[in-house]
Amino acid sequence: MSAASRRGPLLGCIADDYTGGTDVAAALRRAGARTALLFGPPGADAPLPECDAVVVALKTRTAPVAEAVSASLAVREWLAGHGVPRVYVKYCSTFDSTDEGNIGPIVDAVLDASGTAQTVVCPAAPEHGRTVYQGHLFVGDRLLSQTSMRHHPLTPMTDPDLVAVLSRQTPHPVGLLPLPVVRRGGAAVRDALEELGRRGVRHVVADATCGEELTALAEGTAHLPVVTGAAGLARAVGHLLTGPDAAGADAAGAGVTGPERARLPHGPAIVLSGSCSAATLEQVEHARKVFPSYRLDPAAPGDPAAGVRAWLDDHAGRGPVMVYSSAAPGERGDAGAAEAVEQALAAAARHAVDLGVRRIVVAGGETSGAVVRGLGIGSVVVTGEADRGVPWCLTTGEPRLALLLKSGNFGRGDLFVRALEETE
Repeated sequence: MSAASRRGPLLGCIADDYTGGTDVAAALRRAGARTALLFGPPGADAPLPECDAVVVALKTRTAPVAEAVSASLAVREWLAGHGVPRVYVKYCSTFDSTDEGNIGPIVDAVLDASGTAQTVVCPAAPEHGRTVYQGHLFVGDRLLSQTSMRHHPLTPMTDPDLVAVLSRQTPHPVGLLPLPVVRRGGAAVRDALEELGRRGVRHVVADATCGEELTALAEGTAHLPVVTGAAGLARAVGHLLTGPDAAGADAAGAGVTGPERARLPHGPAIVLSGSCSAATLEQVEHARKVFPSYRLDPAAPGDPAAGVRAWLDDHAGRGPVMVYSSAAPGERGDAGAAEAVEQALAAAARHAVDLGVRRIVVAGGETSGAVVRGLGIGSVVVTGEADRGVPWCLTTGEPRLALLLKSGNFGRGDLFVRALEETE
């Protein structure tokens, strides 16, 4: 059944951070699905927007396990209360987490609440270079453990074996759906899942190296009430929702043009970067050559928020500016300093809006969560993408703001500058 032939959304996504929410919302929109994006667990009486798919972005990736599970279950209950038949648990394509969670505990809790015995696990996002082969996660031609994710300050990924990683997060059996089976198509995928189910395997890590294999996984898991993955599999699921009439949506590619650009509010702009990923460091370095920039130093004495507010006052009305804390591995502070810097970036966002800023680029999942919550934003409308998986979002309340919430690893090196120049 296509989404157009039914009232209400067919899919509800629970994302574990805010940039992950925008990423999956952009993927579903690209597949032709009308997509609503909400931030934080909706209230029990919150209305469901008119859409084909609804994404609820949480800040649970690095939260305590019990807190992350509770928030995810609250969203699942809200979706079930509105009759949404399928749940998609969305995590990052780098699967970054710790041995305690939170991916395994969240998925187990959602499966239990849904009365579901099995799900598939697939963080592959081939368009971003993330592939899964023999259960191992690759970024380009390198194992995940050989990339900058090995040095992530909160969720260092030193083991690329997803079966092993997930087995440390759940008491339930974890199995593998190998690439030769996936390449035989949706029917073979479903048969293999049923066989693994008879053996008691609850979590099935699926190999995938290209879009066609993600399509086979989407077709072979269409019977499952709960599916998990990154935005790559979500887009394939979205195509099943929207049907062949929406097939051209993917071909449009990234870029904000025409009517979409006209919808973005005009006015001053700011970049706020807290991510320390290699991609973001390149983007920060490029933007520093173009925009006036202020670095939040976690080791500096005093109130970091006071310093950045004073700097913004001095640079008000002078064009785009950038405030950043992004730093290479040896230059980062401890967890306490990182929290203070996040709050300073959120304070910078509030002060910038008071000064008239209407376009805000934010880099990093934790930073995006702090900024969105600091600004009190509850929902947005997803528009065109500046880069794949990096869409502009329009707030639904006042003042009207345009937000570009960027996952740390996403985007080309000139993203910050190009995104603001394209939307002048």
